[in-house]
Amino acid sequence: MIDLALQAVVEMESPAGRVTQGDMRLHEYRKKRQFDSTPEPRGAPLSARKGDGSLIYVVQKHMSSHLHYDFRLEWRGVLLSWAVPKGPSLNPAVKRLAMQTEDHPVEYANFEGVIPAGQYGAGTVMLWDRGTWQPETADVDASLQKGEIKFTLHGSKLQGSWVLVRTRGFGSNAARSAWLLIKHRDPFASPRDVAQEEPRSVASQRLLAEIARDEGGDAERASLGDPGRVARRTTASPSASGRRARGRRSR
Repeated sequence: MIDLALQAVVEMESPAGRVTQGDMRLHEYRKKRQFDSTPEPRGAPLSARKGDGSLIYVVQKHMSSHLHYDFRLEWRGVLLSWAVPKGPSLNPAVKRLAMQTEDHPVEYANFEGVIPAGQYGAGTVMLWDRGTWQPETADVDASLQKGEIKFTLHGSKLQGSWVLVRTRGFGSNAARSAWLLIKHRDPFASPRDVAQEEPRSVASQRLLAEIARDEGGDAERASLGDPGRVARRTTASPSASGRRARGRRSR
């Protein structure tokens, strides 16, 4: 699990400038990436970040070696991150496996594009959903340490009350622990498959194949993460995403 000693945003002085323990939490993220080759953000120092006090929530649909959905919640200056192989479910009876991954910078919440071949996580990334979140418990740090955090999402596709619960006996690496993402029963719960019914980007309205094509990636590979009928139509009509991209640039 997360080292709570690193969660305190305590500033330390160094000859190179001001470094926070929150920035130390991005060490693993930065170590895995070559920022002269990938368009992913390095992340600004926590002391330079400004916000309105709301907490960011984002889900990024990521077609890399396999399709998964990266579920991220802002906390203490970084995005806590879990990889959800099958994507979130609105059905309270469905428990989705969510593997915890390294913390990401808050700037990652705006990233949509292509991670080049040869880079960590190479593939196509879509901003599938985003908004804000609110903890349903007074002590978030204690909830994370305990392994059960309840929260409310205010997204475009996912809303209402949810819970992340850490499971036992699944691997020995605490930083890669397994959790379950579960929708609570409320007016936003539904049996419909939101991942299949709403496959487009919340930011650009593009499919994975369209993002890959527009950004110079592997559109055929990316289309494997789009619903079958829509993906076939998209790959067969390259002019569609081109017109959409030109329309965005002209506005």
